[in-house]
Amino acid sequence: MGRRGQSVTLSISDRDKALLEALALEYDMTWGERPNISKLVEAIARKDLKIAPNHDWPPERIQALNQARMSLVDSGKIADAITITQLLCSRSELTLPLRNELEQFVIGHVHPWRIDIERYINRQQPFQLSYQDARDIIWHFTIRHARIVPRDERQYLDCWCEETEGSQDVPELIHNRTLRLDRITDAAISAIKGPWHNDLDTLNVEMHLYEGLAFAYRSKKSRDISVEWLPDKPQVRQVIRQITSTFWFIREVLPYGGDCEVIGPESVREKIHSEIQALYHCYQD
Repeated sequence: MGRRGQSVTLSISDRDKALLEALALEYDMTWGERPNISKLVEAIARKDLKIAPNHDWPPERIQALNQARMSLVDSGKIADAITITQLLCSRSELTLPLRNELEQFVIGHVHPWRIDIERYINRQQPFQLSYQDARDIIWHFTIRHARIVPRDERQYLDCWCEETEGSQDVPELIHNRTLRLDRITDAAISAIKGPWHNDLDTLNVEMHLYEGLAFAYRSKKSRDISVEWLPDKPQVRQVIRQITSTFWFIREVLPYGGDCEVIGPESVREKIHSEIQALYHCYQD
């Protein structure tokens, strides 16, 4: 006869006993054909069966965590966003559309080079970036400042590069580049020596706002240096804004139409004039 183990008395209701017996049957913890609660408890103690939290998270918790994930993405903290994504994907409460969205996020962002870029930015470590674009052109950039910026539901790397060849921006911003990260399928990243710049190159632009826009305009606090009414021009509002790219600046102000006039510098005003002329020619008969 085998040695009997030490006994443990469980004070549980008949309902809980029935539930434990059902679990014992589910995990094949039986004595003959009868469910054996003792075997079930022993398997849990030996970690043959692991106890996991109940999958009963309310929708509000799922929504809050997903919002935190998106905020981390917006601030460029991809590694932290991936950690929250993996936590969410381990839950069974997710709706199918959300699970698909999270899985696609992981597929699109879990690249070693993306993690390296974020790490170098956090350390303020200059680095070299090389990649091949969709036209099979190989690009090499020596980057001394960078930040990941969300625009139009995509991720961009705004960076200061030593290389200026091919830049179409004004001379003051010629070192600034904007790279769309989802167009980079693979990249080589390596640290380099030298200083890390405190920011991208910047240029102050003066705008005048007219009509309803002058009254409705809300200051872009992170970029507007000053917003004030002109004393010699009633109902005209002057905005001095610091920009890092004329491309993105023009895309932002053109929808204002005639209610917004860029006064200077002349190089930026001329680029906007060229954009308007090209648009005009598109609509000529």
